[in-house]
Amino acid sequence: MLGTYFYHQIIRKTIIGFGTLFNDIHIKHKNESDGIISDMKVPLGYGPMQKFLAKVQQQEKLDQPIAITLPRMSFEMTSLKYDGSRKSGITQSFKASDKNGRINKVYLPVPYNIGFQLSLLSKLNDDSLQVVEQILPFFQPSFNITVDLIDAIGEKRDIPIVLDSIDFQDDYEGDFSSRRSLIYTFNFTAKTYLFGPLEDSTDSLIRKAQVDLYNTTDIQLHQIQLMHNLMMILDSMNLGKIFSIQENIVQHNNKISNKLCQRILIPLIRHST
Repeated sequence: MLGTYFYHQIIRKTIIGFGTLFNDIHIKHKNESDGIISDMKVPLGYGPMQKFLAKVQQQEKLDQPIAITLPRMSFEMTSLKYDGSRKSGITQSFKASDKNGRINKVYLPVPYNIGFQLSLLSKLNDDSLQVVEQILPFFQPSFNITVDLIDAIGEKRDIPIVLDSIDFQDDYEGDFSSRRSLIYTFNFTAKTYLFGPLEDSTDSLIRKAQVDLYNTTDIQLHQIQLMHNLMMILDSMNLGKIFSIQENIVQHNNKISNKLCQRILIPLIRHST
């Protein structure tokens, strides 16, 4: 199996899906009359928080003509770990058709947990609180996103994003002319699945299925229904009059058994032949 090339981009799609959750968060500033004076979309980037913090510290003087815009959010993948609690049979598989109509054999996926860290950098405490309150109510403690894991066969699954912990840090050193940085750190776990290669399979396909449905599970009524079905067969053998007499006896008998059916039907069939 090793050496067979395949790439479903599952980890990449999970990272993109995670970042999409936080790419449309806004903060608003109001005046004394409760009028909105500014509406700002919080920038979001992929990368470690230390890189953005270092840039803030390099431009810590407030008299600089250009400085990094705060608040700002960043996220990154921090871990990738196997989840044995969601393990399924390693030999179980299912069949699915691709966009070209070909049948593929797909083994059940392997559960993995992807760790994410979301960082929020802000200068004002109120800006941070606005962002935090727009995130926390949706995680109780998880929030599901739908990810198209394998586009070729249309395999879509709901991936729970679990909020594990929240940390807070007020990074403020220096005099009053130095820039202040409030840092919120959110740790998440995405419970995703990794699929192996797709194999072409056209053998052992179920092309036809026949199902017998009954509107009751009572054995007595089931046997009466069986008698009616057999009566239709005997009608075609011109034995419907003889069978109808026996059927009336059977319907009024509370103890119907397979032996009684044999006593009635077998002599009739032998008589017809």
